[in-house]
Amino acid sequence: MRPEPPAWPWRRAAAWLALLAPLFYLTYGLANWWAVQRWAAGQVPSVVFDWERHIPFWDWTVFPYWSINAFYGLSLFLSRSRHRIDRHAARLLTAQFIAVSCFVLWPLRFSFGQPEAHGAAGFLFAALRGFDQPFNQAPSLHIALAVILWDWYRPLMRRTWQRVLLHVWTFAICASVLTTYQHHFIDIPTGALLGVLCVWLWPLEREVALPSAWRLSRDGQRLKLAALYFAGAAGLLALALGWGGVGLWLAWPAASLAVVALNYLGLGERGFRMDRSGHMHWSARWLLAPYRLGAALNAWAWTRGLPPRVEVVPGVWLGRRPSHAEWLAAGQPALVSLCAELPVHAAARPVSRCLPLLDLVVPTPGRLQRAAHLVQAQRGAGPNGPVWVCCALGFSRSAAAVVAWQLLHQGVPDLAEAEARARRARPQLVLGPALLGALKQLAAPRPAEKTGDAASAG
Repeated sequence: MRPEPPAWPWRRAAAWLALLAPLFYLTYGLANWWAVQRWAAGQVPSVVFDWERHIPFWDWTVFPYWSINAFYGLSLFLSRSRHRIDRHAARLLTAQFIAVSCFVLWPLRFSFGQPEAHGAAGFLFAALRGFDQPFNQAPSLHIALAVILWDWYRPLMRRTWQRVLLHVWTFAICASVLTTYQHHFIDIPTGALLGVLCVWLWPLEREVALPSAWRLSRDGQRLKLAALYFAGAAGLLALALGWGGVGLWLAWPAASLAVVALNYLGLGERGFRMDRSGHMHWSARWLLAPYRLGAALNAWAWTRGLPPRVEVVPGVWLGRRPSHAEWLAAGQPALVSLCAELPVHAAARPVSRCLPLLDLVVPTPGRLQRAAHLVQAQRGAGPNGPVWVCCALGFSRSAAAVVAWQLLHQGVPDLAEAEARARRARPQLVLGPALLGALKQLAAPRPAEKTGDAASAG
C-alpha cells in the first residue's frame, strides 16, 4: 500500500498569510509615508533614462499587474510540506524586509504621471492609488515577488503548456510595471536581483538554509580572499554609480563578487549551491554569472596550452574541468569534481560526483579523505572504466584528491612518492606547504597501525 500523503497544513499556511499580508501593507505604507516627507523636503530623486518616455501606457496591463496578489496568497496553500511552506514564507519575508529597507534608506520617485484609465482598468488603478504613491521604486518589490513566485510554481507545472503559460504570465507581470507607469527601468533588474537573492538564501530543498549555515571563518587565507572580493565589489559599485547609464550594469558583477566574499567569509562551499552531481542551482548561477565567467576565462588562460587531462596511474586521470566535447572525446568517463564555483556539464552529471571545495583554500584532512573515497568509488562508474578527477585548472584541489587517494587506497607508502607520481604526470601542480601538511596527516600511521607495529616488534 502506498503511504498516505501528509495532512494539508492549511493552518500553517493561513498563519503565515495572516502575518505576511498585514505586514506588507503596514511596512509598504510606512515607506511611502516616509518618502512623502522626504519629497516635501526635496530629497527624493528619480533615476530614469530618456528612452523610457517612449514606453506606451497600456491600461489593460493593470490586470496582470494586480494578478500577483492572487498568486501570492494562493501560493502558501499549494504544498503539503511544512518545510517548503516555511522556506517560501521566509523568501517572501526577506524580500519585504530588504526592499522596504531600501525604500527608506534610498527613496526614489516615479517621474511622470499616469494617463487617465477607464472602466475596470480605471477601477483597479484607483484602488492602487488608494495605498500606493509614486515612491517605493528600487528594488521593485513587485519584480522580486514575481521571481520568488515563479520559482515556487515551477515544480507544480507538470505539463509543457502549463510551464509555458507560467513563463508567459510571469513575463507579463514583470513587463506591466513599465506599461502601467508604476516603475522606471532601474527598478526591474534591482528587483530581479533581490528575488534571486531570496531564492538563493532559502532553498526549498531539504538543505540547510544559508543564514543557518553562516559560520564566521577563522582561516586567515579565507579572510584575506573575502577582503579582496569585497574590495573588488566596492570598486565596481563605485564605478557603476559614478559612470551611470549603461555603467550601472556593473552593479551585477559587484553583487556577484560580494556573494563570493560572503562565501569565503562565512558561508563556505554551501554558498555556491552545488549539488553532489556538480549541478549549480539556477539562483547561484545567475547571482554568480559574472564571477563564473571570470573564473572560466581564468581557467582557460592558465590551461589553454595543456592537455585537458593526464593519467597519473592506469584508470585515474587528473585535469581541468572538461568541456562537453572533451568529455565525449575521452569516452564519457566518470568524473570527480572538486570545483565549487564551476558546474559540471549537464550530460556528464549522471556519472559525476562533486565535492565542492573553495578555490585557493586548504581543505581539511577530513575533506581530503572524503575526496579520496569519492575517487575510489567512481573507479569503474563510467562506461569505459577510468575516472577523471578535476577542478578549475587541475593544479591543486584535484591534484590533492589524487594524492590522497594514492595514500589511502593504493598503498603508496609515503607522501613524497604519491606527490611525485602526480607531478610527473602534471608538472604544473601547485601543492603548497599548508596543503602538503594536510595531506601529511592522511599519510601518518593510524593508531591501529601503531598498535600492530608494536605487537610485531614484541
